[in-house]
Amino acid sequence: MTIDNIKSLLQKGERVTFEAKRAETDVPKSVWETYSAFANTVGGTIVLGVEEHPKEKDPTKRFTIVGVDNADKIVKDFWNTINSNKVSHNILRDEDVSIVEFDGRRIVSIQVPQANWRNKPVYLNDNMLRGTFRRNHEGDYHCTEEQVRAFIRDANDEGNDGLLMEHYGMDDVDANTLRQYRSEFRDVNKDHIWNGYDDKSFLRSFGAYIVDRENGKDGLSLAGLLMFGTGLAIRERLSNFRMDYVDMSHLVGDERYHDRLTYDGRWENNLYQFLHLVIPKLTFDLPRPFRMPGIRREDDTLQQKAVREAFANAIIHSDVLLSGGVLRIDKYDDRLCLRNPGTLKLPVYQIYEGGTSRARNPRIQNMLRLIGYGENLGSGFPMILNAWKESGWCEPELINKTDIDEVELVLPFKVAEDNNANNSETKSDVPENVSKDVLKNVSKDVLNGLPSEIVSKLSERQIVIIGLIKETPDIAWREISEKLDVSIKTIQRDFADMRNLGVINREGGKTFGHWTIQL
Repeated sequence: MTIDNIKSLLQKGERVTFEAKRAETDVPKSVWETYSAFANTVGGTIVLGVEEHPKEKDPTKRFTIVGVDNADKIVKDFWNTINSNKVSHNILRDEDVSIVEFDGRRIVSIQVPQANWRNKPVYLNDNMLRGTFRRNHEGDYHCTEEQVRAFIRDANDEGNDGLLMEHYGMDDVDANTLRQYRSEFRDVNKDHIWNGYDDKSFLRSFGAYIVDRENGKDGLSLAGLLMFGTGLAIRERLSNFRMDYVDMSHLVGDERYHDRLTYDGRWENNLYQFLHLVIPKLTFDLPRPFRMPGIRREDDTLQQKAVREAFANAIIHSDVLLSGGVLRIDKYDDRLCLRNPGTLKLPVYQIYEGGTSRARNPRIQNMLRLIGYGENLGSGFPMILNAWKESGWCEPELINKTDIDEVELVLPFKVAEDNNANNSETKSDVPENVSKDVLKNVSKDVLNGLPSEIVSKLSERQIVIIGLIKETPDIAWREISEKLDVSIKTIQRDFADMRNLGVINREGGKTFGHWTIQL
């Protein structure tokens, strides 16, 4: 952390990932609430030695760097406290806390990463229910008991959907749904031994029906009930959770929606039926044709696969035990919006990079995978990005709405600006005032050291990024985003591409590490 980094943060003001506090000789008590909140949300930076003027409307004058009187003592006290029973988990490394010099003043910077899902909740004073905080806009707030219990569920390596639903058995399975699933399973897995099992043994094979050997109880698992249960049984046991599809495309006059699928008694509202009823509606308007003579598609396209992957992701990451949880799919003329209850278990950048999967509902994930839906190796989201890029559409946006415990994926149909050029020349994806100087520097000092077959796979923007890394190895995604005037998500995708090509690597961790160019 440098003084320029801090000044940049101050100009943008306090928000979800930044908090400034005045501290003279001691660590402010409120630091610990912010530490818990950042760790339980998406991480953030705490700066001690900055005075805020809340009534000042000019953002450049709202904060004054005043420094602290004894920075070494404050840092020592901070480490002593964080390693005590004040907090449940110390997730910081030595380099996450630093002292920054500015005009004879000293400032303490604390970089708090997002806690690993296994370590959440991070709470205070040995009191999980009263000492757990999350971040919302500019403030820290106590988590509700329901939010704490959601953290506890997410910390389970086995996922959320393996619960035994006592008193719910084979009588609560919708026979038509199971028949359809088994037919689809047989179509994908023609020689599988499970095809010869009776229904209960078939469901038990992949965790839809379970037996507790300790107490002898048996019945549907949460996954089995949601996937194959009758609508009545699901509503009785999970009255808090519902599925909803709304088509707001092709509206005429004062129509509110063109089509809607919610519970109305005309379909068995389990996840399997919802998926199979909605997928054709979502893919109907995709610009590339397809045929569906039976259950399985022919003439499949990458875009259709991406939509199915997005739908499967929304299902397998849903926290169905949250009150008021809605798995909602909205269709508009220019986009699809898929929303599921629960926040992201992994940091956004890690999802964009791919390679890691942490489903809330791994049994449902496996049930879908067995019939050709969804990835379980973390490659699903990069595949969605690639499909949209191939079509020339604007990049999908993944939004982690921590304030309402919801994740939204927006799949736009709008053509990306770079594809709107009115001539056959390739449009530069780098601002002119940056490209020439940086490209010259990169070409001389860096690109000559890279294999030509690698260089040929780099975009002009990625070449510029290499130059920026060369100049400032610890440069942040946000800074690059501002320099090149593109979204952070686009920069994250570029970094993921370059890492996959072996051009760059990260050393020293996310917070205080730096990028290296691999020659």
